[in-house]
Amino acid sequence: MTYEIITGGKRRKLELERRESYWLCRLDGREMTLRAEPIDSNLLSILRGEESFAVRREPGGKIFVHGRWYEVCLNDRRSWRGRQSREGADEGPQKLAASMPGKVVRVLAREGDEIRANQGIVVIEAMKMQNEIRSPKAGVLRKLRAQAGMNVNAGEVLAIVE
Repeated sequence: MTYEIITGGKRRKLELERRESYWLCRLDGREMTLRAEPIDSNLLSILRGEESFAVRREPGGKIFVHGRWYEVCLNDRRSWRGRQSREGADEGPQKLAASMPGKVVRVLAREGDEIRANQGIVVIEAMKMQNEIRSPKAGVLRKLRAQAGMNVNAGEVLAIVE
C-alpha cells in the first residue's frame, strides 16, 4: 500500500508492505521494519528494533507519538491521483467512490447539503486507518449512498455531487 501523508506542511511518501510477522515500511525511501499490535481502536503499539512506542490517534487527524502531537493528513495515492486528474472538472455530476474496501465510520454531510471543494463527505476505516473521501468540486450533495456502519468495496460509489 502506498500513501501520501502530510505532516508539518510537508508531503511524504509512505509505503507499507505486510510480511509474515512484521511490516516493511518505507518513508520517503528510507526502509525500516516494524512490528505493530493494536491495543484498542485508537492506540497502536509499535516495535522498531529494540525501541517500543505507542501511537495514539485522535479525532481531527492528530496523532501522539513520543510525547509530541502531530497533525497528519493521510491520502491513499490511488485516490489522490484521481483527485488531481479531476481538478477543474466542474462540469456535471461527480461520483465519489471508495478508494479501498473498509467500513464507513462517519458520514460528514447529508443529501441536499451545499458542499465546498475538498470537503469531507464520508470516512472509511480499513486496517485501523481512516481515509476521508472528499468532494472534488463545490456543489450540492445530490445522492448519499453511504451509512455509518456499512461495509464498502473499492470503487463502490458512495455519493454524487452536482
